[in-house]
Amino acid sequence: MRIFLTIIILILTIHSTSAQNKRALIVGISTYNPRGVNSNTVWNNIHGTNDTELIKRTLRQQGFTINSLKESKATAYNIRKAFAKLMKETKKGDVIYIHFSGHGQAVEDMNGDEQDGWDEAIIPVDAAAVYSPKSYRGENHILDDELYGYFKTLRSKIGSNGMLYATIDACHSGSSYRGEDVEDTIYVRGTDNGFSFTGKRYTPRIDKRGHIVVGKAKGMSDVCIIEACRSYEVNTEIKENGIYYGPLSFYINKVLSSTTLSSDISWTGKVRTLMDKDKRLIKQHIVIESTK
Repeated sequence: MRIFLTIIILILTIHSTSAQNKRALIVGISTYNPRGVNSNTVWNNIHGTNDTELIKRTLRQQGFTINSLKESKATAYNIRKAFAKLMKETKKGDVIYIHFSGHGQAVEDMNGDEQDGWDEAIIPVDAAAVYSPKSYRGENHILDDELYGYFKTLRSKIGSNGMLYATIDACHSGSSYRGEDVEDTIYVRGTDNGFSFTGKRYTPRIDKRGHIVVGKAKGMSDVCIIEACRSYEVNTEIKENGIYYGPLSFYINKVLSSTTLSSDISWTGKVRTLMDKDKRLIKQHIVIESTK
């Protein structure tokens, strides 16, 4: 009997230490000139928080523990702090989901690691759109280089039996304009102007790949990064039942409402198909970067 109980305890201990946790960091911004945020921003307002409410509800139903930052809370400091917390808490075998809905911008590459001379950045609520040596030097832009560092650390902590997802419902080129009727309003996430330290004019690189293979070192998790459009395209919000959403967020939520997140990324193909069929999105194409 004693041996039997010991075996049972051992089995339960192994199960508890290898239990898979589901963690999410979700960031959404609609108002880019909120009270209490000292920012020289010129970003137009969008509807990023509509996306995050959809995603949060669906992920909670799947058992995710969620850290959410929205509106004035989605500062560069708070986003970086949230990543630090996530990296500290992540364990082997976890499934991690990171989501950003807001503006994006190309930033002049200053370390020479980009072929086209431009990094890509997500835009926190306190990041300005234009470089100024006196008031804003880009310290609140979160570059792809920085995100890569976070993702690399997370993948190492997750290990080979877990999974990292990152979805970015933004774009790095575009404009915003209003039609003659309020129903024709078009909201675009991004700007035609790159953030330049030297006055360099932004010229996007034309890369039409819909899938990009990401390397996987031994002991690291698989990763799947989903972006709303190619770097030179415009990410346009869509209107559903009178509410504006980022198209990537809307269709991801539609698919995940009936699909459980795991290391199987086949569900992303359904998102691509739905977006391809939407005539409103004829000028944009999602990009998937993954190890599979």
